[in-house]
Amino acid sequence: MTGIVNTAQAEAWNGYEGEHWATHDDRYDAVNSGFNDFVLDAAGVGERDRVLDIGCGNGQLTRLAARRARLGEVSGVDLSGPMLATARARTQAEGLGNLSFVQADAQVHAFAPGSFDVAMSRFGVMFFADPVAAFTNIRRALAPAGRLAFLCMTDLDGTDLGRVFAAMEPYLPRPTGQDGTGPTSFADPARSRAVLSGAGFGDIGCERVEADQIWGRDVADAAGFMADWGPVKYHLGLVDPEAAARARGALETALRPFAGPDAVRLRGTAWLVTAVAP
Repeated sequence: MTGIVNTAQAEAWNGYEGEHWATHDDRYDAVNSGFNDFVLDAAGVGERDRVLDIGCGNGQLTRLAARRARLGEVSGVDLSGPMLATARARTQAEGLGNLSFVQADAQVHAFAPGSFDVAMSRFGVMFFADPVAAFTNIRRALAPAGRLAFLCMTDLDGTDLGRVFAAMEPYLPRPTGQDGTGPTSFADPARSRAVLSGAGFGDIGCERVEADQIWGRDVADAAGFMADWGPVKYHLGLVDPEAAARARGALETALRPFAGPDAVRLRGTAWLVTAVAP
């Protein structure tokens, strides 16, 4: 893979983070798949569309887009070699022939100008080193009046996940960071509008959407999975073993109210952001 500017993210997604997502793709899809139809419907994916999935990861959304664009073409781009290997395996198993994957940095990858009708993403755009440059590159890849739709995390205050993270805060930093960077870098809709406007997009919209997220079959399972999730695992490693153990205990306690007879479900929130290329 050449032409990477987001080297820190490339290292993470080709290391522990990417390996964990690739190994547990079914579990991460259980967390995020409730949001799929929001982005597919907002993007208006039609049967002949040429679709780009940005930060496609293990490719669930990419494969769903390929089924909608059955007479078109779909391409998924991601930094993560391990996740793309999973995406290709799942695609082959499902017998889908109208999609392909490329390991690349979407911020600088040389997409053919005007080669897509739709660009979309499910929580894959929050980590760009230079968001304006990245979306400018994506906008150039879209045909005139091409559509953009993506999901990004909201501010977590007042949400179920925020409540869980808050329970661990006496013992370790909040995993999403305190300054709105990383996973919550687009939590402020004003920033999304500024970035997209600066990248040349128009008709920009931001809508708050919600979906159930399944984190595990019971409290212990959900807590173990969440503790191994990259941002949480990283911050657990920043504190001493006693504090880490207390944080894990607080995590289990915070998850108990969300446990049902068959799963631990949190109500997830996201911004659905849409825009149109000139």
